[in-house]
Amino acid sequence: MLYITILEPYLMYRSRLGNDLSRITLDYVSSIDDDSEIIEFDILGSQAHVIMLLENNLISKSDAKKILSALENIKEEKFDSSSNAEDIHELIESLVVKKAGMASGGKMHTARSRNDQVALDIRMKIRSDINILSTCLVDTIESIISIAKNHQKTIMPLYTHLQQAQVGLFSHYLLAQADVLFRDLERLNDVYSRVNECPLGAGPVGGTSIPIDRQSTATMLGFEGIVENSIDATSARDFVAEYVAMVTILMTNLSKISEDFVLWSTSEFSFIELSDEFTSPSSVMPQKKNPDILELTRGKTADVIGNLTGILSTIKGLSTGYGRDLQQIKSAIWSSSKTSISALLILKSILLTLQVNEKQMKKATDSSYLVALDIAEKLVLEGIPFRTSHKIIGSLVQQAYNSKKPLNKLTAAEIKSAIKGTKLDPNTVSEIIKSTTIVSSLRDRKSFGSSSYSEQKRMVNDRIKKINDCRTEIINRENSLFHAFENLNKKISLLTK
Repeated sequence: MLYITILEPYLMYRSRLGNDLSRITLDYVSSIDDDSEIIEFDILGSQAHVIMLLENNLISKSDAKKILSALENIKEEKFDSSSNAEDIHELIESLVVKKAGMASGGKMHTARSRNDQVALDIRMKIRSDINILSTCLVDTIESIISIAKNHQKTIMPLYTHLQQAQVGLFSHYLLAQADVLFRDLERLNDVYSRVNECPLGAGPVGGTSIPIDRQSTATMLGFEGIVENSIDATSARDFVAEYVAMVTILMTNLSKISEDFVLWSTSEFSFIELSDEFTSPSSVMPQKKNPDILELTRGKTADVIGNLTGILSTIKGLSTGYGRDLQQIKSAIWSSSKTSISALLILKSILLTLQVNEKQMKKATDSSYLVALDIAEKLVLEGIPFRTSHKIIGSLVQQAYNSKKPLNKLTAAEIKSAIKGTKLDPNTVSEIIKSTTIVSSLRDRKSFGSSSYSEQKRMVNDRIKKINDCRTEIINRENSLFHAFENLNKKISLLTK
């Protein structure tokens, strides 16, 4: 985090107007507090812009040295949100002018506007946040896969409508959550390519008559390309909406996992136990162990959904061209990033300390009729139409339920009554029912991606490889930025000697 202070008021952007802003008005329009998140990026953007101006003979080497030295000094100073500047761009420029003098510092803003500056800063901030988020996502997915690898034979019920549906494995559940988060990662990767384009040099809205090199600036800042159209570069915020939308989808997925764990940690389920570190006691009931942290993930998801709604509501009513309304969406971006990064870090820690009650999960499957579909499918293999088979087994389940006994305890008479009108042999049906168990169900499933024992090993190994591929992609992106900034810093060092 960088800190900056301004020593005296310097409202340099009000040259056309006769009066300075009143304190009440300044407080209303100022974005200084929100801009603390983009100080670093604003300075880097200014440095690249100044070097580009020098390389295109638009300012002298002496001017460039003074400006760059001032910007380097500003990096070490304390940020004071009580300054009279309207935003971070004005604050930094006023400090540069104060340190370098108007004759040199006044040239820093040549051929750019606050409009393309803020678009640049937001893109650089989101780009950085995506890389952090992506790393956190891969770490979380890796922890999920690690647990899945150890629970490939942990039997549990699978649910639809919160009713027990089929027998499954805990690893299968975990792999499902990992695949959901992999898609979140893919969505962020897609957004990154659209965010990673440089708007700097587009000016206020229509470009500039000064012969600048926009591609040079983009390269110095590690962008893959430029936002070509100057109107689009300065006024469009669809990339912001897309990024926060992807974060919102991620948070809804984390909220869903949180809800599962909240439910499964109850006394009624007791499938899992959360570490004390991620629970809270009651203020009055000494026996309570509340899953507050996971509940907060659900609640914070609502905040992020609200952020997305606010962003869309802001941009939907604007005419083409920059409007000050866009200032209001910045805090929603920072908040969404911070919330999702924190939620991933918390979930990873919860997963790594999770206790799985394998006996309770198995017990829950033993007390139900989860093999009913497996029996029905075996009748299909005997030549019975599925709909007929479905009706027969449904009748048998009803009889077993009414008699309060498992399917394999049904009498020959009960089976005969269910298959009446078919060519099925009651003994064959009885043998199928008795030979179909929870274990045989998991062993016999053939479909690709099912919860069979054999599929778990294949999917776990596949996801481990996928994790490594994802890490490589993130590292390559980060290395690309690192080398770009390293080259930029070398140029700065040479010019400020």
